[in-house]
Amino acid sequence: MVTQTFEEISPADFFYRNRDIAGFTNPSRAIFASIRELVENSLDAAEYVMIPPDVYVRLSYVGEASPESAIYKLRVMDNGSGIPPQHIPSAFGQVLFGSKYKLKQTRGTFGLGGTMSVLYGQITTHQPAFIASSTGISKIYMYKIMIDIQKNRPLILDRKIILNKERWRGTVIEYSLEGDYIRAMPKILEYLKQTALVNPYANITFVDPRGRLYKFMRATTKMPPAPQETLPHPYGVDVETLQRLIRFTRCNTMQEFMKTHFHRVGELTASKFLTFAEIPASKSPKKLKREEIVRLVQNMKRFKEFLPPDASCLSPLGEELLRTGILKELKPEFTAVRQRKPSTYSGHPFIVEVAIAYGGNIPQKGDFILYRFANRIPLLYDEASDVSFRIMKGINWRRYKISPDMPIAILVHICSTKVPYKTVGKEFIADRPEVKREILNGMREVARDLQHFLSRQEHVERERKRLGVFSKYLPKIAQFATKLAGRQEPPDIKKLLDKVKTIEENE
Repeated sequence: MVTQTFEEISPADFFYRNRDIAGFTNPSRAIFASIRELVENSLDAAEYVMIPPDVYVRLSYVGEASPESAIYKLRVMDNGSGIPPQHIPSAFGQVLFGSKYKLKQTRGTFGLGGTMSVLYGQITTHQPAFIASSTGISKIYMYKIMIDIQKNRPLILDRKIILNKERWRGTVIEYSLEGDYIRAMPKILEYLKQTALVNPYANITFVDPRGRLYKFMRATTKMPPAPQETLPHPYGVDVETLQRLIRFTRCNTMQEFMKTHFHRVGELTASKFLTFAEIPASKSPKKLKREEIVRLVQNMKRFKEFLPPDASCLSPLGEELLRTGILKELKPEFTAVRQRKPSTYSGHPFIVEVAIAYGGNIPQKGDFILYRFANRIPLLYDEASDVSFRIMKGINWRRYKISPDMPIAILVHICSTKVPYKTVGKEFIADRPEVKREILNGMREVARDLQHFLSRQEHVERERKRLGVFSKYLPKIAQFATKLAGRQEPPDIKKLLDKVKTIEENE
């Protein structure tokens, strides 16, 4: 008889065994994912204290690992908020430990980021990670750590505290990892370029293994407003969420419970909903039976009078900043930007921003270039699976006088408390009907703006040719008319040409 063996593994052990899920599928993808995760952590840390980010990334060659990969040392430094000393080891040494589990817009979603990068470095090189951080107070805390994969706990190998004489604030992380920079280089540089585009207030410096310096300088110090933490909306609540709220609530009545723990639920709305759900307003939430909790959640989905979520928990880039980033990186001849009104899917608020750019440094590739962003993160892989790509392919662009051979770039940015990614790797957006509608309408709006620009260009070109014809043949007509009239002096045609030119310019 075969005996089955049951065991429990830690989150770190799970991702050690299944690192493909987090995007660390091969040496090329892994080195890209490591840089991406740490840069995004740095940007978030600076934005948390509303300081224009300064992010420094250096990748140094250490030695060969195999014919397909090499060992590199990655160092990332920022000027962000810093990490409180008691949390530094866990922030980089414990999977699913972080500061991004609040209900507001953040770049991170799963709490894997920096820790997963350190974990990958450890399992490929077995070297510790060095972390230094300060919140701007009198001390800088330095750690050398490794991860106890079986227990999902940080192993502190060394700890130092030095005086922070210059009042430096930020975080430095440095560790070794196996990767294939040669193959990853195009994606890394494209990622940094697109990150600079959608974060025009950031300075990003990258030094590659050959010592080449890439600098993406900020074009403005203006930053988007910081997102505010919010409460769950009734439409986005499930049974588990409701049970958790009941477990820690201090409210003694359901009326107070609904007002305290749910987004945009006031006295009148709470009273109407409880009447609809046939639950006494004076009943204690802790006395709800299991079947009553299930029925309460079902009634939340059916009740039509809840107000939609507001956008205070979101931080869209805004039309001005998005245009600034486009002009900085693409230098187009024309650009149009639209920010759609806030919308919701499954109780989660989101905002879609769409832009189109024409000419300038945009190459002619025989098809449009699509830039995809989610919470200011560039999405570079699996483009064909993304909802924006499918919408772009489904639009009849010729009705807007636009053809695929034109130098055109389309940008789509979605920001939300819960971006509808299809995979843990956060590479493409699912085709939720509400999201699809907003992206489609945004693309149509900017396409109409480009159509108007192209129509004006056609008109100007047509009038330029018309003026050319006048300039070429009017002198000959004047000479012929002079001879025909038997006069010595030809008429002054300069005034006539100036008049035609003035009419064309006014048009």
